[in-house]
Amino acid sequence: MARPRPLAEIVDPLIAPAAAKQGFADADILLSWPEIVGERLAGWSQPLKVEWKKRGPDGHVPEPATLVVRVASAFAIELQHTAPILIERINAFYGWNCVGRIVLKQGPVRTPRPPRPAPPEPDAAARETIRASLDGLAEPDLRRALDRLGEAVLGEAGARHRQAGGGVP
Repeated sequence: MARPRPLAEIVDPLIAPAAAKQGFADADILLSWPEIVGERLAGWSQPLKVEWKKRGPDGHVPEPATLVVRVASAFAIELQHTAPILIERINAFYGWNCVGRIVLKQGPVRTPRPPRPAPPEPDAAARETIRASLDGLAEPDLRRALDRLGEAVLGEAGARHRQAGGGVP
């Protein structure tokens, strides 16, 4: 059996070509945007692309790049005022002077959906009902799977029932 691999090992090769088309050497700035700008601003902005200046005859890039950031209209002025600090943070993140200026494009920003809360645990009576219904089952793997399924179903149903003002479902 193969060893489990970190998700980054699988996703990075898939994202790299799309990131490269937008001027990103890798997806680090996309993935670490909340860490760089802070959770609040990250919810209202996202890096779009990096525009690099043309290389000189010696192959050296003469100036730092321009980072294009999409920002929600309400936060554009705030991001504009904090741009010098963000440039410092981005350059510190990479360890070299890679970004020299930030250009803001106002528009809708895709925000990730908040994670769903874990389903509530079923109460003792619901657990006993589940255990009793699985008494005659001999296969241990199937029994565990059905036990987890029953807890998930009765836990959510019980929570809905309690919210409606009832007792045990």
